[in-house]
Amino acid sequence: MEINQETVKQHSLELEAASPSDLTMDQFHGKSHFWGRLTIWSAILLSVGLPLYLSFGLGYHPGWSTVIAGCSAYIALVGFAWVFEPITYYPALGISGTYISFLTGNISNMCLPSSAAAQNAVNAEPGTKKGEVAATLGIAAASLVNIAILIPTVLGGSVIVSILPESVESVFAYIVPAIFGGIFAQFALKKPSYAVVAVIVGLIVNIAPITYLLKAFLAIPLTITICINMEKMKKAKTNH
Repeated sequence: MEINQETVKQHSLELEAASPSDLTMDQFHGKSHFWGRLTIWSAILLSVGLPLYLSFGLGYHPGWSTVIAGCSAYIALVGFAWVFEPITYYPALGISGTYISFLTGNISNMCLPSSAAAQNAVNAEPGTKKGEVAATLGIAAASLVNIAILIPTVLGGSVIVSILPESVESVFAYIVPAIFGGIFAQFALKKPSYAVVAVIVGLIVNIAPITYLLKAFLAIPLTITICINMEKMKKAKTNH
C-alpha cells in the first residue's frame, strides 16, 4: 500500500507537538502562571490590606497629599525597575523563577546568584528548558533557606546586629558588589568575549554625563545589541 507522504509528515508534526516533554513543559508553564499570579495577587492584597485598615478602619489616614507625595517620590526612584527588571531578569530566571523571585524578593543578591549556581551545577544554559527547571529549583531552595533564616533574624535581628563588632558591620556595604562580581565571573567564563563587551560598555556608560536612571537603560540594551551582532558576524563568517 502506498503511503501518502503528506499524511506521514502531518502525523509526525502532530506527534512532535504532543510529545510528552513538550506537553509536560506546557503544563508546567500553565501551573506556574496560575500559582504565580495567585500568590503575587494575594501578596499585593495583603500588603495594601494593612494600610487600608489603618487608614479607613482605625482612622489613621495621613491625608491624600502625603500619600500622593510619598507615592510620587517612590515611583520616581524605583518606577523604572517595575518594567525593566522583569524583562532583564526573565531570560535567566524563567517563568516560574520570575514569579518566585518577585514574590520572595532579594532578586539581585539571592535569586539571581542561586539561579546561576544551579544552572552551572547541571551545565544548563539560561533560556533553555533544562536551565529554567534548574533555576526554579535553585531559587526555591534559596527562598526556603532564606525564610528559615529570616524568621529568627527578624525576631532577634536587632540583638544580633548590636553585638557585631564594627569591623564586621563595615563590610556590609561590599556584599552586593561582591555578589555581582561572582555572578559576572560565572557567565564570563562561558562567554569571555561578551564579558569584555559588557565591561567596556559599562565603563563608557558610567563615565558618560547622563543621569543615573538612564545608565541601566543604556548599558544593558547596548551590551545585548553588540553581542547579538557579534553572533551574526560569527555565523556569517562560518557560512562563507
